[in-house]
Amino acid sequence: MGLRFSVLSSGSTGNATVVSNGEVHLLVDAGLSMKRVEQLLKERDLSGAEIHAILITHEHSDHIKGLGALSRKYKLPIYANEKTWEELDRLIGDVEDDFRRIMETGEELSFGTLRVESFAISHDAADPVGYCFYEQDEKLSLVTDLGYMSGKVKEKIMDSDVYVLESNHDVDMLRMGHYPWNIKRRILGDTGHLSNEAAGEALCEILSEKTRRVYLAHLSRDHNLMDLARLTVNNLLEEKGGSPRGRKVRLMDTYFDRPTKWDVLAWED
Repeated sequence: MGLRFSVLSSGSTGNATVVSNGEVHLLVDAGLSMKRVEQLLKERDLSGAEIHAILITHEHSDHIKGLGALSRKYKLPIYANEKTWEELDRLIGDVEDDFRRIMETGEELSFGTLRVESFAISHDAADPVGYCFYEQDEKLSLVTDLGYMSGKVKEKIMDSDVYVLESNHDVDMLRMGHYPWNIKRRILGDTGHLSNEAAGEALCEILSEKTRRVYLAHLSRDHNLMDLARLTVNNLLEEKGGSPRGRKVRLMDTYFDRPTKWDVLAWED
């Protein structure tokens, strides 16, 4: 079948994504209640019992809310780096030693033929990471919750078939919004979140002839709009010639309240 995935939920109210090759099903983050994660999985014809492992990007509550409960109910191993585990130990309750797995930043693991590699990102967490998933010659990159995209991150996620990329806020909407200035400064900083414009500029550098689709993710409900994020990114791609050889890369929506349809990486638009 090759790689496929669904962004189950994306945003400050909770994040979770399921990635599968048809035989192995991996959950990336569990930032909603266990009950809600179960409901979202059911909408994609999966159950918690079919998940093989949970991979964690970082320890913020919108990424781990249901983590401990899911692991305990379904006997699921949790993979995170050591610094993240130091934070998780006080946040998610008891987890059996057998299900407490260390995946250091930069390490690559194999789940059958499905390979997963983590990489460091810039965010105000202990040791935050993004993930690349590989199945034969297919590549999916998932990168959200980062203040800026470094050259190392761009190099790591280059030549992906599909991206799930943060497009968190419109800078002007954020600056004029109701958040206190210290919160705005955090979001706008190098360890905060990627703006629509920053996402578009990064894509101009990393898109290749292989890239088919980009999912714009982790949108702020207070300081962004899906149409605005898509328009901003698309305009930058057109202005700066980011789409390779004139090929139109399709920009896809994600949602806080419902999952995306299964995306099979091999599908042509």
